[in-house]
Amino acid sequence: MSVRNDSRALQGDLVDLRRRLHREPELGLSLPRTQEKVLRALDGLPLEITLGESTSGVTAVLRGERPGPTVLLRGDMDALPVAERTGLDFAASDGRMHACGHDLHTSMLVGAAHLLSARTARLAGDVVLMFQPGEEGHDGAAHMLREGVLTASGERPVAAYALHVASAGQPHGVFRTRRGPFFAACDTATVVVRGAGGHGSTPHLARDPIPAACEMVLALQTLVTRGFDIHDPVVVTVGSIHAGSQANVIPHEARFEATVRTYSDAVRARAKDGIVRIVRGIGAAHGLQTDINYESGYPVTVNDDAEAEFAAGTVAELHGEERFSWSDNPLQASEDFSHILHEIPGAMITLGACPPDAAPSHAPYNHSPLAVFDDAVLADGAALYAELALRRLNAVP
Repeated sequence: MSVRNDSRALQGDLVDLRRRLHREPELGLSLPRTQEKVLRALDGLPLEITLGESTSGVTAVLRGERPGPTVLLRGDMDALPVAERTGLDFAASDGRMHACGHDLHTSMLVGAAHLLSARTARLAGDVVLMFQPGEEGHDGAAHMLREGVLTASGERPVAAYALHVASAGQPHGVFRTRRGPFFAACDTATVVVRGAGGHGSTPHLARDPIPAACEMVLALQTLVTRGFDIHDPVVVTVGSIHAGSQANVIPHEARFEATVRTYSDAVRARAKDGIVRIVRGIGAAHGLQTDINYESGYPVTVNDDAEAEFAAGTVAELHGEERFSWSDNPLQASEDFSHILHEIPGAMITLGACPPDAAPSHAPYNHSPLAVFDDAVLADGAALYAELALRRLNAVP
């Protein structure tokens, strides 16, 4: 039978696994119950399994019966600290939620392991299955890189692929990718403006940090619109600002936090320099002390052009041309799969998992407590993972 038909035969098992994962979400790098479920789902397959030392990562190597290179397939496993409000009968209830669809990614990769294990005679090389914790801000990919995921089969992969579902913004069942930058780099700036507190009736006797902080926030937006080319964009969002305790008290300090998203290394460096310069300059102009902590997060996720083309062709041949569309623009989200793509060529592919009775333009998006992902895409995602590995290995001379 074909990969697609066999994947459909697995659909029931994949739905069961996905819902069990969804019901018991875990956060960060330590996912013991999730790891246990994955290992149980892989039990009996001809895999060489290595468990993470610093994380709950699972690396499984499948050996093909014919010699050849290695391909890596990645699925992330962690959830978010979001209290679920979907009302699903398998919803989580402990203030955690698989609000980004990682439970689907994990289940799809388990499905691919079963599909590929039944086809080792067709594999001209090896497949590394990377079940990764800690994607949501914990840099799980970097941990697994340090522990040797890229040499798990004995040689570095020639290509790597990852899937990411979307609960909105993309038609149900449609796959998308993009040549070049696909997900943004994400950095964080934390700014503390320190002055001298006082009475609200006599601001001239104090040094008020609030006007300076407000000026900084507005100046950062001007930096974006006047300092950078709109065709290589920068997104700066101040998502948190705190100062003071009541109306008639001038506080000692004001604090704000901003996320900075960019799509090229050069602009990323310029954005950091500009933000630090503006914040310190405005603080100095007001006679205030300003501290800024600028933390680099995930780098830009850059798809290899040839691998993006290969993934697009594989989707079209496997599921039909109508199931694929190119993404015109990069996405504003960030991904630690970027670390993998920095080391080896590959591609990230997104998959619309918005319920068919909901409008993708209005459905709750990933990370929302109301985000709902349709189980119906599981078999097709598993089939694509498997087909990418099969075709990529067999395409190598």
